[in-house]
Amino acid sequence: MSSPGRDWVHRAVRIVEADANRSADTHLRVFDLPPDWGVQLYLKDESVHPTGSLKHRLARSLFLFGLSNGDITPGTTLVEASSGSTAVSEAYFARLLGLEFVAVVPAQTSAAKLDLITRQGGRLHLVADPGEVYAAAEALGAQDGWFYLDQFANASTVTDWRGNNNIACSIFEQLALEPHPEPEWIVVGAGTGGTSATIGRYCRYSRRPTRLAVADPEGSVFEEAWRTGSRAVTGPGSRVEGIGRPRVEPSFVPTVIDEVFTVPDAESVAAMRILFERTGIRAGASTGTNLSVALRLVDRMRREGRPGSVVTLICDDGNRYLDTYYADDWVRARGIDVDAGRAAVEPFFP
Repeated sequence: MSSPGRDWVHRAVRIVEADANRSADTHLRVFDLPPDWGVQLYLKDESVHPTGSLKHRLARSLFLFGLSNGDITPGTTLVEASSGSTAVSEAYFARLLGLEFVAVVPAQTSAAKLDLITRQGGRLHLVADPGEVYAAAEALGAQDGWFYLDQFANASTVTDWRGNNNIACSIFEQLALEPHPEPEWIVVGAGTGGTSATIGRYCRYSRRPTRLAVADPEGSVFEEAWRTGSRAVTGPGSRVEGIGRPRVEPSFVPTVIDEVFTVPDAESVAAMRILFERTGIRAGASTGTNLSVALRLVDRMRREGRPGSVVTLICDDGNRYLDTYYADDWVRARGIDVDAGRAAVEPFFP
């Protein structure tokens, strides 16, 4: 006979899985390139998830793992160190299960970002020193009846990288009828490192020739960590929300990555804006980071006479950045020269 706790877990897993069924899969959009280039570019649109970003996948995996591992039980209060998309998605899943969710955030976080979390039912725990958010989340999670989801430590382990409709599996299934179903490159950013780890492992496990490139924003340490092999490197961190880190996170797996590119913030913002102007797709700056690298790889393939395909991600919905990356005054105040970024990246657009 099942215990009441086990019955609750079974129901909770069903609820989380039902969300995935309702969402079906995210679209693989074609980014039109001239036919004579011989290269196709695809954008995996993660902005169509119910919470509007790629982090919906991570949150779902964190919850399924926590439920299956016995860490999340009836009445558990969940906590995360995040003021961005991960917290929004985790608050959403906590609300589906009738659980409390607390996001530990720097006190300086904008009201608009905090509103996205509270709108999904999350509570906020403000910390004066941004460097203390992780320790504060860990301390809260150590309390009886609490659990620290810890995206940065767990992102690369909670997802089944061998399949089960993870993002890599989905990409290859959606490419099956395309001219080049096994892409030359998949391009992603790294924040926790979970997405790059999943895709890199899947390509090796499924014996595919596809190479993985990580687009690393200015100020992040992942490129240096990959290039030098050191996990001790530190840096100022990234101004591109959702990707880049001032430290090498536990879930970053450099050994499955084939190449890392550092992208100046001005190019990330410019590419994001050009994407909207050319296609009507409004995405965030992390998508601009990805697109900048993807187009450079397309250009490399053209110059080498190599036909094939490249895939990258639309990471989140750009409407949440109307007052930031899409606002000229905001980017100028942060010293981001979008005109210079355009001059650098626009030649790679068709």
